[in-house]
Amino acid sequence: MFAAFPLLALPVLLYNLIALTLAGGFRSVDAGARVIEPLFALHMTSRAEWPVSLGDLILAVALLVLFIELLKSTTSRRVAIINHSLSMILFIACLVEFLLAPAFATSTFFLLTLMVLLDVLAGFIVTIVAARRDIDLSTGGV
Repeated sequence: MFAAFPLLALPVLLYNLIALTLAGGFRSVDAGARVIEPLFALHMTSRAEWPVSLGDLILAVALLVLFIELLKSTTSRRVAIINHSLSMILFIACLVEFLLAPAFATSTFFLLTLMVLLDVLAGFIVTIVAARRDIDLSTGGV
């Protein structure tokens, strides 16, 4: 049953925890400031400093999770359909939060929502292509 869980829900939940711990909850406009505030700086070989924020870390984790989700979408098991459905529900929830709650009107959350949309689209497209290939193989021998 764990295979059906959309892993991109984890970075979305992390963002929700960050945004909802602010005073004002969903109505807070300070979420953007909290997400872009630098946590630390990395010293580069070019002697420049690269400030890393909480939003950067969330997006990096989300990209890794998106890669895993894309690998999971290549399976044509029955649980993949449940995963695609749950990913669609997650996308709808992200879209509603992004459009209606000021705490989620940030570039970081927009990119998270875009990643969830890409997961939904890739899952359905891969499933359709795999099903078409299975049908072509079964009729090719006749």
